[in-house]
Amino acid sequence: QVQLVESGGGLVQTGGSLRLSCEASVRTVSNYVMGWFRQAPGKERTFVATISMSGSSTMYADVVKGRFTISRDNSKNTAYLQMNSLQPEDTAVYYCAVKPFGSHVTTAGRFYDYWGQGTQVTVSS
Repeated sequence: QVQLVESGGGLVQTGGSLRLSCEASVRTVSNYVMGWFRQAPGKERTFVATISMSGSSTMYADVVKGRFTISRDNSKNTAYLQMNSLQPEDTAVYYCAVKPFGSHVTTAGRFYDYWGQGTQVTVSS
């Protein structure tokens, strides 16, 4: 079992920044595509960002492009989500996920087999 632990969430004001971290309990995290998803209150889980095994390819949801940056440090078994210019609509529980099979990045959560427990991000107006 791959275990993921998210951290870095919190309460910020509109326009603020947060950096989320996701540490994976796996020896070779470079074998996994990693992604971030979020679920706002009363809404379905949605895709946020994903990054390839080496970090050379990324994809972002349109609503976060230019504001969020996904990155990874395979030596630390960790993925990051830098969130800038946060807006109230970004309020959600943010989940880290890993896609263990195949190298192609995807926005579809069903292809990610392992999920963290989530970290709350709240953006106040």
